[in-house]
Amino acid sequence: MTESFLPHMNGVTGSVLQILRHLERNGHEAHVIAPDAVGIPSRVHGAPIEPVASLALPGYRNVRIGAATTRRVAASLERFRPDVVHLASPFALGWRGALAASSRGIPAVAAYQTDIAAYTERYRLPATTTFARNHIVRLHRRATLTLVPSTESEHQLTGLGVDRIRRWGRGVDAERFHPSRRDESWQRCMTKEVIVGYVGRLAAEKQVEDLAVLQQVPGVRLVIVGDGPSRARLQAEMPDAVFLGHLDGDALAQAIASFDIFVHPGESETFGQTLQEAHASGVPIVATGRGGPLDLVRMGIDGWLYRPGDLDDLRMRVADLAGDGRKRRAFGVAGRAAVEGRSWQAVCGQLLGHFEEARGLHGLDRQLRSARIRRPEPVLPAVGRRWQRYVALGDSLTEGLCDPAPDGALRGWADRMALLLAARGGLHYANLAVRSRRVRDVSGEQLTKARELRPDLVSILIGANDLVKSHADVPALAAQVEQVVQTLRDDGADVLLVTPFLPDRRAARLFTRRFADFASRLAGVAERTGAMLIDTDLHPELSSRPNWGEDLVHLSSRGHRFLAYQAGEMLGVPHADTLGALDQVLHDIDATTRAAWWQHHALPWVWRRLRGRVAGDGRVAKHDDYVYIGRSSSMRSVEVH
Repeated sequence: MTESFLPHMNGVTGSVLQILRHLERNGHEAHVIAPDAVGIPSRVHGAPIEPVASLALPGYRNVRIGAATTRRVAASLERFRPDVVHLASPFALGWRGALAASSRGIPAVAAYQTDIAAYTERYRLPATTTFARNHIVRLHRRATLTLVPSTESEHQLTGLGVDRIRRWGRGVDAERFHPSRRDESWQRCMTKEVIVGYVGRLAAEKQVEDLAVLQQVPGVRLVIVGDGPSRARLQAEMPDAVFLGHLDGDALAQAIASFDIFVHPGESETFGQTLQEAHASGVPIVATGRGGPLDLVRMGIDGWLYRPGDLDDLRMRVADLAGDGRKRRAFGVAGRAAVEGRSWQAVCGQLLGHFEEARGLHGLDRQLRSARIRRPEPVLPAVGRRWQRYVALGDSLTEGLCDPAPDGALRGWADRMALLLAARGGLHYANLAVRSRRVRDVSGEQLTKARELRPDLVSILIGANDLVKSHADVPALAAQVEQVVQTLRDDGADVLLVTPFLPDRRAARLFTRRFADFASRLAGVAERTGAMLIDTDLHPELSSRPNWGEDLVHLSSRGHRFLAYQAGEMLGVPHADTLGALDQVLHDIDATTRAAWWQHHALPWVWRRLRGRVAGDGRVAKHDDYVYIGRSSSMRSVEVH
């Protein structure tokens, strides 16, 4: 379901067309629901197009707003029976799609591409802005998964209370947009001056009027490609600029490649597809330092970012490149190199992975059969913070059962995370976790010892052993954890809370609602205390069989690695997600037989329970004082396997 489609071409339409092409090439069946418009095709890349009633957007005669009812959309879904509903830049029609998907029990993936609230704010409609912002939150919280194109849009939605957010950028057609498209004769016909070009809609939210300051830069000619309701006003304000109107296809590719500098003044862009096209064309960029450009333009490498709203800075950055052809060429080469790995094939392949994740999350939601309070994972309290003293609290999962090192010692996710943190400059690390421990142990002896060590970072993963008891008081357990967290926060430590989790086994489903209730309460604890939270419900792949050890109740080495890299990403370890993917490729975990499981794990557990004992009886923490991890002649060698 898309808010925009052919014959109106924009970033949303372009991405939908690329998705349809990829789905067709890979043997998937697609169906498109889009606002009706004169000239809308009946089929694109093998997918039938179902037009629905629409209204013209005021000020944009060619832009239509879908006005279909939820019942109409639900009937369409019932006929097609999709595995997943993709909502492209949802707002009006997308809201109906989210409701219809929910009513039919179908997972929905919402791709956040347009900052509607910023647009209404730009048009000075405060009442509408509040409605738009609330509507965005309501819509994306109803979706199974939300995809965002940039770091800033991720922070924006997280701040509004949207959860289950994943990064998904946009691909670029690096064959069509290519430096070879540059036409020197096109440029000579235009002007002998340095060409500074803009491509996009001519509307208030794009802030094209800011480019008027470039008329004061000697030797520069401003060329504007695009159309929209502000064109007449902009032509009057910038009489020396060349307005080429709307261009697409090869004509657009030729124009961009023939620019000397590409400018982008809009502050409300969630991504900035034209910036990628400029880089693919080998053209340096000057863009505002807000929104999507922050992830696309590398300062001093392939372009400049100017201070938002500072037009003197904009003029200075353009003048710098206009007067230095050598720098322009170097920036252009670097920009081209940066986008060569961002093909639409790769990006759409990532999208299919998000579709699969949404199906897994949707299955989890249905399994819980309760109103799970979905909250965002709190962001890092101090971006780039380097901790010096880290203490891990918990039970067997944090002790590291089923994650043996070559020397027989146990590692676990906390040990692995400590190594990631130590790579940034050394770390003192203590692990006080012991198997079979419960919340009362963390709030008692473990908390007492931890406070003696005066840590600046503490992780807590506890509660599973309490929750599988026949009479677990979930509110009381959560209250105990909150007291621990608040005490540590009052001591000045950052706290990373991890919600306990279950394997994907039929027997474990007896406890899913109880675990979900506890996780919801821990989310509230994190929100009230300022702790960081890894809500493992948002990572359903953790429950899959390969992530669990041979005893089927503890994480395998693969599972410990997965959790460690999720924690590393939460704590701002550079490229933790990429390192995790690489680590997974380098390891292959073999499954054990059912007979071995009964002999080595199930029967001994039953025997201990009959005798009133637990596996942790008589055991002490493996690191009850700090060990130093880092580059030092006196340290012991620590290696990740």
